[in-house]
Amino acid sequence: MRRVLPSIPDGAAGQNWFTHTANLASQRPNFTQQARSTVFLDTTTGVLVHRQQTHHLSLGAATAAEILSAVFHTVPEGVERIYVTAGDPWHRDADRYPYLRDAVAAWLNAPAPGWRTDTGRGRDRMAGHFVHARHPVGRYQQENGEAHVEIRSVGEWFDADGDTPATVRDAFVLLWQALRRHWPDAVVMGSPSQTGRDLWTRTIPTRGQYAEGYPVPSEELRGLLHATAGQGRTELLTPPQVPEQLPQLVEYDRTFAYAKHTWKSPVGTPRRVTAQTFATWSEKEQMRALYGCGHWQVRVTVPDTWNHVGILPAPAPGERAWHYPAAPGTTFTTWAGGPEIHTALANPIQPWKIEILDGILWDDGKPLDDWAKKLKETWTNLTAQAHFHGATGQARAAHLASRAVRAILLYGIGSFAQRPRMVTGTTPRTHEGDVPADAEIIGFDDEQITWQKPTGFSRDPNAHPEWAAAIWSGARAALLTQRHREDNIHAGALHTPPGSVIAFRTDALYLTGPEPWPYHHQPGDYLRKGHLPGPVTAPTTEEELLTLRDAGRTALAQSAGEA
Repeated sequence: MRRVLPSIPDGAAGQNWFTHTANLASQRPNFTQQARSTVFLDTTTGVLVHRQQTHHLSLGAATAAEILSAVFHTVPEGVERIYVTAGDPWHRDADRYPYLRDAVAAWLNAPAPGWRTDTGRGRDRMAGHFVHARHPVGRYQQENGEAHVEIRSVGEWFDADGDTPATVRDAFVLLWQALRRHWPDAVVMGSPSQTGRDLWTRTIPTRGQYAEGYPVPSEELRGLLHATAGQGRTELLTPPQVPEQLPQLVEYDRTFAYAKHTWKSPVGTPRRVTAQTFATWSEKEQMRALYGCGHWQVRVTVPDTWNHVGILPAPAPGERAWHYPAAPGTTFTTWAGGPEIHTALANPIQPWKIEILDGILWDDGKPLDDWAKKLKETWTNLTAQAHFHGATGQARAAHLASRAVRAILLYGIGSFAQRPRMVTGTTPRTHEGDVPADAEIIGFDDEQITWQKPTGFSRDPNAHPEWAAAIWSGARAALLTQRHREDNIHAGALHTPPGSVIAFRTDALYLTGPEPWPYHHQPGDYLRKGHLPGPVTAPTTEEELLTLRDAGRTALAQSAGEA
């Protein structure tokens, strides 16, 4: 079934969308974040690291109750955050449940004598468990005491592939020290998105136009952006679009990609640009608008002689699913950001036909520039430490810390997008017809069905989906074409021979051969991460692609070692 994207209503009803939410703005905080007492625990070996001390715990089956009991017995002065570095205890009984989320929910909600689910405290409104298949958060509160504690996965921050709790702790210490060079009051919070958003609020100017904060767009515009601004491009091209036998498979990944696209962002009260208004503008005015911070509803036609990958996202069946039509002569209607529209009109092969149907145009501003520059400098510093440090353990910790900075920026940007709130409920299997029509079924057993449904947006003062949408659009466009000024070279999918692009995966391109693209260790540069010599059977599923990706990374590492 074809998914139809929403449009802005005509007349006064639509014009009412172009406002800000009353009394809601992103403002600089007037308080200092409090650090949390944190420990690092490998639930497979029972090794616990607290400050410079290493302990060995007996965890039994590593239930939440056993973890809390063992940790609080070992660290009697109290712990507020437990990072699980290995073991994924919430997956222990996964084979007993139809969905991984069900196993995680059961682990989080199992009885823990002396503890109950946390209800939040003070400024910290984070309450209740967060059920996630891979990186859940358990929040517990002591029944007869003051203790509040989180159990979290360190995988939210980086992939701790066999790293000891001590190395992981060192990484967090290095991260905190590096952030403090730019933010004297920096605190590493529970997740990268929380940390990123908190650090950003501490860059909101104290003087000038936005000293009172950045107003939050209307709920209607936030809803439109949620429905029409996708994130990373994920696409697998299969035969006959590509050869059945590939000469080789080369993986290129854009280093710290989103950091390249934060220098300009939408600010101010947006204005509507209707098709009629756009048509009255001169070509110069039109191009200036498309270069600016805008989000456009367009009717697109692929050129009759087009023989390369698609450029613009179109709605595909399924919630928030997108595909990239490339068949010659195809016409479709979609929404897209200025960078992608500009790429369609001025790509290195031939222009596409674009008809502007409607648009949202903001002023150009720099609300994220200071924040992103500081994070880029932090990342550069830690990357250099990882490269040049003589001690293997400290070099690895610095590498993990640099990955954590990437996560802070990546998930910080994602948190601006603000998804609609979800409510979860259950319905007896005997009353299946009572499941709400707009609900998604997320689990079931013999007795009941578990479902979730959106309930609109919360009053989040840091909801700025217009910023996330602009960055995502810029990143997708740069996967197709970007210029390296210092080398006077263009890179990206549209600069490869037709039929040579195998896949896109957010910041990565998979090609049938190497390209002479420069790499200067700068955000946005294409790094060759894998190279699998051929012939290689073309992947037809994501699982096959990931298997080949891993083999290509191994092969490249081996050839580099031999060299």
